[in-house]
Amino acid sequence: MAKDAPVLVTESSPQSGSEGIYSGSAAFSGKLYPIAKRLLDIALSSTILLLSAPIILGAALCIRLESKGSPFFFQVRLGKGGRPFKIFKLRGMYADARDRFPHLYDYGCHNSLNFYFHFDNDPRITRVGAITRRLSIDELPNLWNVLVGDMSLVGPRPEIPEVLSLYGPYKEKYLSVKPGITCFSKITGRDHLTKLESVLLDIDYVDQRNLVTDLKVFLTTLISVISWGNVRN
Repeated sequence: MAKDAPVLVTESSPQSGSEGIYSGSAAFSGKLYPIAKRLLDIALSSTILLLSAPIILGAALCIRLESKGSPFFFQVRLGKGGRPFKIFKLRGMYADARDRFPHLYDYGCHNSLNFYFHFDNDPRITRVGAITRRLSIDELPNLWNVLVGDMSLVGPRPEIPEVLSLYGPYKEKYLSVKPGITCFSKITGRDHLTKLESVLLDIDYVDQRNLVTDLKVFLTTLISVISWGNVRN
């Protein structure tokens, strides 16, 4: 199982955790913020998508050579206001993982968000998938979702419908903004956080969001990915 994560938050204190983690200038959090954020999403996602196309295609070939099934993965996620959309990723697990390990998809067995969504030595993950996940290459196709407006570069990760029922009082705020590729939870060690810790960190982003915060989170993520995927450590 995953290593024990540091206790960042508790369910009884939803405003604790990353308070002030990246508080930016209020000058970019007013009426112009949504417009500036969307323009930044379009400019950066289209540029990175174009530059990373050879990496995506190379990774897709490696995935296909290692295991059967499409190298690309589509899954229904929930966007702003709970609107469903299909997220576009590189497949990091075996194509028949749900059939082989059905118990790992039984999210209904949890009574709260105090569980680890990802864990070490996950039997569903392929060898190539372990590498692409560590380097966040698997999420490069998410840039298409950003480009078409389903997602943003920075925002809470888009949730799957099966898990949203556990969100309780955090559900409304979590869905009040567009989901993103990266956010507070990811740059804080997302895979070693409980689901509750991740949700509360990203809710803090919802309260603090502005253009300066977005740029800081994006640059922190970019530097971490370049530094051999430390964003997932």
